[in-house]
Amino acid sequence: MKKLLLFICAIVTSVAVQAQLQTPAPSPFQKIEQKVGLTDVTLEYSRPSMKGRTIFGGLVPYDNVWRTGANANTKITFSDDVIIGGKTVKAGSYAIYTKPGMQSWDVMFYTDSNNWGTPQKWDESKVAATVKAQVYPMPMAIETFTMTFDDVASDSANLGILWDKTYVGVPIKFETDKMVSASIDKVMNGPGANEYYQAAVYYLESGKDINKAKTWIDKAIEMRAEPAFWYHRQQSLIYAKAGDKKGAINAAKKSLSLAQEAGNDDYVALNTKSLKEWGAM
Repeated sequence: MKKLLLFICAIVTSVAVQAQLQTPAPSPFQKIEQKVGLTDVTLEYSRPSMKGRTIFGGLVPYDNVWRTGANANTKITFSDDVIIGGKTVKAGSYAIYTKPGMQSWDVMFYTDSNNWGTPQKWDESKVAATVKAQVYPMPMAIETFTMTFDDVASDSANLGILWDKTYVGVPIKFETDKMVSASIDKVMNGPGANEYYQAAVYYLESGKDINKAKTWIDKAIEMRAEPAFWYHRQQSLIYAKAGDKKGAINAAKKSLSLAQEAGNDDYVALNTKSLKEWGAM
């Protein structure tokens, strides 16, 4: 009988363990992945809600270091070096701590990202960068603490922090041009048509040496086995920017003809518009 009772107790205990109650987290976890230029950025944080509470100056006191969210450290990870507050921040993971103020916040990137909340002992030597970010009041309240990547460009983005009626943005610079230029230099030891094309387009769009872009797009077209309307389209834009209107018109006409053969209406329209602007139609 005792053995039977023990067996039944074991079964009941096992079922109780397996049926543990699950409820939503008060401050749910969020993970955001953002590509900026060539750099991967990952943001991990927990999101408390207002729930009728006074947030800044209340739940989050002014002029005190705050974990910037809830639960474990808010953590940001960069796959490459970035520039924050004029300082180079090495690739890796950082905890984000803030010191909210009424007019501005101090936003700190801390090399030890394994704390729960704020460190028991603050170590200033672990602060990789600090930014003083202006407070922008918002016309409506954001109920749940939110972090974003705003104004994303090829070499910059703003890390946004929003809660209640407050927004602050932290500018982050990415060394995209340095990375692309190094890649171009490496590839140019033995480039093909596609590499010349990509390098030329990058120089055009980045406002770099347009004459070098002109040389590269010519090489790309020369090396390509089959004519491509998008190659000649970029050639026309590069020539136009270089001040060679005649060359731009010739390239646009070639691109237009190839696009018509391929049935690509988008490029037909783009080239037609450019040729009209350049007085060729």
